[in-house]
Amino acid sequence: MNMAGQSFIRAAAVCTPVEIGNPKANAAAILSAARPLASGDVAISVFPELCLSGYTAEDLFFNDSLLEGCRAALEDLVRTNPLPVMVVGTPWRLADGRLLNCAAVIANGALKGLVPKTVHPNYGEFYDQRWFVSGRQINERIVDETFGTVACRTDQLFDLGGVRFGIEICEDAWAPVSPATSASLAGAVIILNLSASNELIAKADYRRDLVRMASARNICAYVYASAGPTESTKDVVFGGHNMIYENGHLLAEGERFAFDGSTVQADIDIAALIHDRTQNTSFAQTPRPPAYRITSCGESLPTLTNLQRSFTRHPFVPDDENEIGARAREILSIQATGLTRRMKAARAEKLVIGLSGGLDSTLAFLVCLDALDRADLDFGHLEAITMPGPGTSDLTLSNTRTLAESVGVTLTEIPIGDAVEQHLDDLDHDGSHDVVFENAQARERTQILFNYANKVNGLVVGTGDLSELALGWCTFNADQMASYNVNASVPKTMIAYLVRWYGRFRANDQLNSVLASVLDTPISPELLPPEEGAISQHTEDIVGPYELHDFFLFHFLRYGASPARIFNLARASFSGTYDEQAIKKWLRVFFSRFLTQQFKRTTLPPGPKVGTVSLSPRGDWRMPDETSVDHLLASIDNL
Repeated sequence: MNMAGQSFIRAAAVCTPVEIGNPKANAAAILSAARPLASGDVAISVFPELCLSGYTAEDLFFNDSLLEGCRAALEDLVRTNPLPVMVVGTPWRLADGRLLNCAAVIANGALKGLVPKTVHPNYGEFYDQRWFVSGRQINERIVDETFGTVACRTDQLFDLGGVRFGIEICEDAWAPVSPATSASLAGAVIILNLSASNELIAKADYRRDLVRMASARNICAYVYASAGPTESTKDVVFGGHNMIYENGHLLAEGERFAFDGSTVQADIDIAALIHDRTQNTSFAQTPRPPAYRITSCGESLPTLTNLQRSFTRHPFVPDDENEIGARAREILSIQATGLTRRMKAARAEKLVIGLSGGLDSTLAFLVCLDALDRADLDFGHLEAITMPGPGTSDLTLSNTRTLAESVGVTLTEIPIGDAVEQHLDDLDHDGSHDVVFENAQARERTQILFNYANKVNGLVVGTGDLSELALGWCTFNADQMASYNVNASVPKTMIAYLVRWYGRFRANDQLNSVLASVLDTPISPELLPPEEGAISQHTEDIVGPYELHDFFLFHFLRYGASPARIFNLARASFSGTYDEQAIKKWLRVFFSRFLTQQFKRTTLPPGPKVGTVSLSPRGDWRMPDETSVDHLLASIDNL
């Protein structure tokens, strides 16, 4: 499949060995590095600053032979370049004698433009102003017998199949006002930086932060290629630091100090960047610079058949085990702080929670313990209530009792069987295990919790998670409702990790044991009678695997992805686990439920936002309850 159709483009940052003052050899090295990239679907490649001459050529820049050699080498690259777009660094002398440090953009057998460096360092080990003038005021229309008519200016962007990129050179990125910001505001979604940044203690870390934040601040991809160790080492050493960042996230980084050169490449998600720019009003409402010149480098994006970029199956959960601990502490702190503040604002004396023995209520219970710690209150201020009913299994009831016992919290048991039976009799119910039978239990539990909270001046703590809210897998005006829902923006896949982490690092032996049992318990609303004491109703058999739904939810809400795009990403990410028909089936369930169950989210109680994806009707997600779903389901059926 051509993933360029899904708005992916492959870019490369390349550092080639340099022979200082030998443009012909340097052009040959560039072509040697470019050929395998061309066969690997690379669309845009960027090489280091002054890579045709060598950045450290010093007063050789005043030599006619070097400048003429760079022109000849550039002509060779224009004629033989195998890549859709190649950007190289070269000195360029204007007709009036001024010398520029330029990025030369080569595409389709032509020199498409020259972008001069704006900020020339003249401090410390740098003395660039000895040779070059700033491109800040340069706006030249060069008519050249070899290259034709070429624009030489900083305020220009280049377009490849609708993807626009801008250019800055080395120190430009270090300046207080960076050309990359103006270019991004003018429409560039990719910034290329041709650099010659020398190595000092800790400078690589600073450089990473600089590039990372430039990509985040400008909501763009940033491709950075720096000169390597074959530059002169008379006074400084260059490491050949190559990096590609996308909106603050590292996609690729090369090894430094490689004498044979190095290359990194990555597939950039253009659709995700455009979505974030659309959604981020701070970026969207920032005044734009005067119109930039746009130069076409090709009408369509090059084919991209094998996406090298992987998308994690569990986008809400960090891949790094060490990061999971930091994330867990952060999420639990946000949840507990929000609940503590809410408790104080309501002047509540107690927290009231319904314990089912399942995953969600267990996490909410742990958050209650942390909240009471923050409020300097003992666990006697937590009222844990379990309400066994017609669907309650032996396992979950045992989990509930052990959970409360392990931390010394008093558990109140209020069976609801008789009350539900009386209620159904009052409704003249036919006795079937239908939706009335199921919802009557959920609403009876909610009634007890709120009335009990009134009795003890308490706050009802909600337990439903983000994944359930997305699917509408909750009973309206029952488990959908609470005084404050601490799990409202925590997805099911993350809840499992939080509970597991808590058990390993914060629990006593008894609590750790029961948390392990909770994690092993099948996810179920337990609203249908158990079979021989065991859970008979398995949520994931009904609505589908939560790991798939969390994947769908993340890409739909975070990046506004279409069903087709989500399907293709899921197909790649879950290859070998779910076949295409299974993904298509559950994707249809996701969109059907998500769009038809908005009325349950419109009336959600408050709860803390812990991540970038949230369904709060007051903040992150506002959607009409009556949104049509048929056209989306039809598009899924046609996948």
